[in-house]
This record gives sequence, C-alpha cells and structure tokens, in this order.
Amino acid sequence: MDSFNTSWEGGFILMGFSDWPQLGHVLFIFISVFYFLTIFGNSTIITVSRMDRRLQTPMYFFLNNLSFLDLCYTTSTVPQLLVNISGTDKTISYAGCMTQFFTVLLLGGTECVLLVVMAFDRYAAVCHPLLYTSIMHPLLCQALAISSWVGGLVISVTQTVLIMTIPLCGHHLNHFFCDMLVLLKLACEDTGAIEDNLFVAGIIMLACPVALILGTYAHIGHAVLKIKSMAGRRKALGTCGSHLVVVFLFYGSAMYTYLQPVHGFSESEGKFVALFYTIVTPMLNPLIYTLRNKDVKGALWKVLGRGTDTG
Repeated sequence: MDSFNTSWEGGFILMGFSDWPQLGHVLFIFISVFYFLTIFGNSTIITVSRMDRRLQTPMYFFLNNLSFLDLCYTTSTVPQLLVNISGTDKTISYAGCMTQFFTVLLLGGTECVLLVVMAFDRYAAVCHPLLYTSIMHPLLCQALAISSWVGGLVISVTQTVLIMTIPLCGHHLNHFFCDMLVLLKLACEDTGAIEDNLFVAGIIMLACPVALILGTYAHIGHAVLKIKSMAGRRKALGTCGSHLVVVFLFYGSAMYTYLQPVHGFSESEGKFVALFYTIVTPMLNPLIYTLRNKDVKGALWKVLGRGTDTG
C-alpha cells in the first residue's frame, strides 16, 4: 500500500464512536454537558482569582494556569468530536491533524510539568511556612510557569517532528482526535525504534514527574505529622489532598494509555479512556479544588454579591 502522502491527499477520517451508532445521541449530550461544565468551572476559577485579592497568591496563580490549560486542552478536541458525532463529515486535513496532535501534546506536556511545580509550591507552603513568601517570589512563580510551557513545547515539537517523518498507509483513524498511538498504527514501516524513543519520552513526561511529586509529598507528609494543631493539619492536608487527587486522575489515565506497547493498545478501549482525560478530568478539577476550599467559595459568593468581605 502506498504511503498516506501519495494515496490520499484529503487528510484523515476520524472514526470516532461510529462503532457504536446507538450511543451517538447519548454521547453528544454527555460530552456537551461536560464541555459546558468544564468551560464554566475553569473560567469561574480564573475570574474569581483575578477579582479577589485574597486569591492572588502563588497557589492560585498556578491553579489559574491549570484552569487555562484545561480550557485549551478540552477545546482542542471536543468541538471536533461534537461535529464528528452530530454530522456526516468526519474528515480532518493532514495539516489540521498535525496541528491538533501538536496542540494536544503541548498542553498535556505543559500540564505534566505544571503539576510538579504545584507540588513544589505545596512543599514550600507546608515545609517552610515562614519562608514561603520569600521562596515563592512572583518572579520565581512566573519563571516556573514559563518553564512549564517551554517544557511542553519541547516535548510537543520533538514528538510532532518524529511522527511527521513516518510514512503512513491509509487514512482511517480509529479515534476521535489525532492521537500518537493511533497514528503509529497506520505506519507503513517498522516502528520499533520509534516506539522505543516514544516510550523513553513517556517515562520522562509521565513516570519521572510522578516520582518527583510522590517524593515531594513524602516530605510534606513528614512535615504535616509535626504540626501539633489539628486545624493546621486539616488545612495542610486539604490543599495538598486536592492536588494529589488531580495528579492521580491525570497521570493515572495518561500512564495507562501511553506507557504500553503500540501493538497492545486497544483503540476501542483507548477512546473511552481518552474521553476521561480530555473531558471528565478537566471538568472535575475546578470541583476538586473548590468543594473543600473555603477561600474560593467565599470569593465566589462575594463576586456573586451574596457574601461579605471578611478579609
């Protein structure tokens, strides 16, 4: 079979969930509702954090970055998916596919680094409370946020260039967006060496950050045990616990998907796992960070005009 560039110039056909046509209407409603909640929840966090001075701290600065990432990450795939489910045009151009692939990797890679940065912020707050404002200086916070984006950009550029060098046979992608593992399954040549490189990249992107985060939280846990006040312990565990839940949701689904051999990857199963980390997790993040956070809830009531400024 000829490679993609000579066999079909129109682009790719995203099969999406066409294997389950009976789920079309249910998925469209489900995804639309979750997408709306994602936009609303993350936009609310960004708006409230900017309007209330009490939330203009390093922790909420990084949370704003996470919310912005989730907004962009979901928007990079969900509108295309909704069009795919509701219409007959399931095509995406080669340029569009590579752009989507690049964008998803950029945002996902940035979030990998940002979650490590947020763990460091919690470490500074819990383990060195008296020096926290000195350590987490605004200039350092900005530098760490920029470093997260640069890290995601490096990962995205290298992986996109690597994928674009592979000759592809066929144009049917059994997914709802241009995902790395599905593209590799269309390769016309042996991809063993490339898969090895991608596995190493996956270790760097996923396993190493998780190890750093868990190591950081081991130090945090040791510091929390030294806090004599139960109120102080609950406050420390509250903010740290929210971050840990986000870490497990994000890295757990990503590691399950990408740290496995391409030949062992189930496209059908992968689509539903992808729904989780592209739609469900970004929607849950605002809830995780606000449900047990009195500062955010107080600021939200204040913005809505139903609370009083106690600060």
